Order: sequence, then structure tokens, then C-alpha cells
Amino acid sequence: MADIPLSYRDAGVDIDAGSALVEAIKPAAKSTDRPGVLGGLGGFGGLFDLKACGYSDPLLVAATDGVGTKLKLAIDSGRHDTVGIDLVAMCVNDLVVQGAEPLFFLDYYATGRLEPAQGAAIVQGIAEGCRQAGCALIGGETAEMPGLYRGGDYDLAGFAVGAVERDKLLDGQGVAPGDVILGLASNGLHSNGFSLVRKIVERSGLALTAPAPFAPEQSLGTALLVPTRIYVRACLAALKAGGLKALAHITGGGLPENLPRVLPPGCAAEIDLGAFPRPPVFAWLAEVGRLSQEELLKTFNCGVGMVAVVTEAQAEVLTETFRGEGEQAFVIGRMVERGEGPALRFAP
Repeated sequence: MADIPLSYRDAGVDIDAGSALVEAIKPAAKSTDRPGVLGGLGGFGGLFDLKACGYSDPLLVAATDGVGTKLKLAIDSGRHDTVGIDLVAMCVNDLVVQGAEPLFFLDYYATGRLEPAQGAAIVQGIAEGCRQAGCALIGGETAEMPGLYRGGDYDLAGFAVGAVERDKLLDGQGVAPGDVILGLASNGLHSNGFSLVRKIVERSGLALTAPAPFAPEQSLGTALLVPTRIYVRACLAALKAGGLKALAHITGGGLPENLPRVLPPGCAAEIDLGAFPRPPVFAWLAEVGRLSQEELLKTFNCGVGMVAVVTEAQAEVLTETFRGEGEQAFVIGRMVERGEGPALRFAP
């Protein structure tokens, strides 16, 4: 046996499958082209011409993120076409809060056994997320690592780069008492809290193929996999309209952890939790998991995926701007003097 020649395929790595996947996803990547893209997939690095975007004094902004254990639900459900959107969303939504326009995106896809159809579905989702965000998919890496990942298990990471003119950087320093706080509706869980979600699904005893108690027209797996909303186009439109002072992407940690990150000293946000609707999934999670209000708020977005702090004079205009871009926007609070209290307060 020791004299039998071995190949990389014998070790569990199929180079031909990897090459086939690259060829299969080239049209998806091409569909995301935008001004600035040079070349295509297949090189050692992705090229981008910043001058072609028309910036005069740009700052580059970079973000990286993953999808977390939501991937486990995708794997168990056999649905791989939406987690790529999640991957892009988690990165580009972080870029736009600083006023940056996402320019390009790269992905990292690691798996125990490369299945070209699965990989193609994932990358098609990534391309769809890039199209929604207006950024180009210019490269990535596919790693087949048997022994590190089991069977069809996989992980995803994403990397996005954006640009903003130096004098347009959004840093929240202009936020002041009296400013209005707008909330942009989420469409569900987005990509946070899924370790808890999976424990609650287990406690419920429901199969992922069973009708979702909070959305009976869908299976539970499909309802939980609704992809993260991408707010880039709406936020860029609001920046152009004027009066926008700060943005906060509501991810892990919810409103209590994320909104204070963009507030200057001396200011506190007062939020009315009754001013915006919560998607039904949150009530189901709270009931089955016996979650407290505090636990819900610090784990999930609870119905608000992005927060905008705006001038009172422009609040109505910007609400309509967001709605015109397809977002549900609500006045959810105001900025107040912080005093000795916390940076975030929930109104009774």
C-alpha cells in the first residue's frame, strides 16, 4: 500500500472542482461591474481604479465580517442562495454608516468538500448582495479543507472597501440634543443571535421543514434565513439630501450596544420602543425561549436594522427620502442632554 501513488484528490481536495466553480461564477461576478473595475476573476489580485469613480480627496474605509452560525441553519436546510447576501450586507452596511460608498468586495469560502452547485449558489447570493449595494465583486478565495470542516460544512467571510470624500466623512460629532432619531425597519433577524435562535428552535421541537409559527406560508428554515437588508442606496440618498448627522448599523448587541457608538459625549438617545413594529419572529423567539425584554434588545435588532440621527428641520424630508428608496422609516426618538445618565434610554 505504501507504494501506491497518491494524489491531491486522494487527500480530499479536488482542484478540478475548484476550477469549475471559478468558471461557473465568472458571469455572476461580471454582473456586478461598476466604474473603477479593471480585469476580472482569475488573477492573483483584484484591481480597482479609484480615479474612475470621480473622487477628488477620498478616504478609504474597509470592513470585514461573516455570517456566523446562521450558516448552520442554511446547511441544515439545504438552502445556500441567501447567505451570500447576508455576507455582503454585514460588511457594506458597516461602510455606509461612515458615509462611504462601497466600491468593491472580496469573499472567502472555506469548506470540507467542494460542491460546485453549492458554491455557485453561495456566490450567486454574494453577487446579488453586491448588486444591491452597488459594489463590484472583484475576487475571492475558495478553500477546500477536508479534516478541518466536516462534509458539506462551510464558512464564509467577506471584505469590503469603500470611499468617502474627506469633508463628507460621517462621524457623529455634529449630533446634538433636539436631533431626531429615525429607525429603518429590519426584515427579520438579519445575521445576529443565531446561536440563541438555534437553541430556541431545538427547544420548540419543530423541524426546519415545518411551517413557521410566525410565518405559516413558509417553512421555519426559510423564514429564519430571510437575508439581511442592505441599506446602502437609501443611506447614500439621505446623505445627498442633507441633514443626516449619524448612522448606526444595528447588529450584535442590538440598539443598546450599537447606537451609543456614534454619539458624542454629552448626548443621549431616548428611544420609544412602541414607535416601530417588530417582525413576528421576535415574539415567537421571546415566547419559546422565555426571553426578557433586556435579552431581546441586546441580542437582536428587534425590528430596526439601521438608525439615522438627523436634524429636526430635515426629519420629514429624510423620512420621505428613505421611504422613496424602499425603506420603512419611523421617528423612534430624540437626542437629549446626557447628564449623568446612560447614553441610551428607553422611554416608557
